[in-house]
Amino acid sequence: MVLLDTHVLLWWAVDPDKLSSAAAASLQAIEHRGAFASAISIWELGVKVQRGKLEIGISIQEFTRRIQKSGIIELLPVNTATWLRSLELDWDHRDPADRVIVATAILQDVPLITADTEIRRFGGVSCVW
Repeated sequence: MVLLDTHVLLWWAVDPDKLSSAAAASLQAIEHRGAFASAISIWELGVKVQRGKLEIGISIQEFTRRIQKSGIIELLPVNTATWLRSLELDWDHRDPADRVIVATAILQDVPLITADTEIRRFGGVSCVW
């Protein structure tokens, strides 16, 4: 199992050519093993769609429905344990979504697939890119 960062979830769903070869290889295996994404990723994408900074060709509701219907990606809720773990990170990074995603990977004990250099530099979670 792996956890997909927000942009990786989007690219997996609509533009897989943007994935690195290592990320693509990791994602090829998820059809058999499954993967996680944080529900905060849906919120991040939805905010970008609402602000006109992202066009995905369908509503965020439909995008989410398709992700869930695929049976491949499990959207994990952001619960109290996740919020508390995000607060415990020894990381001077202010983006709450990034903090939640890193905390989710730690709590699930899975690698995070991300192109985000700030997250990869953090070193508190195993990353694939």
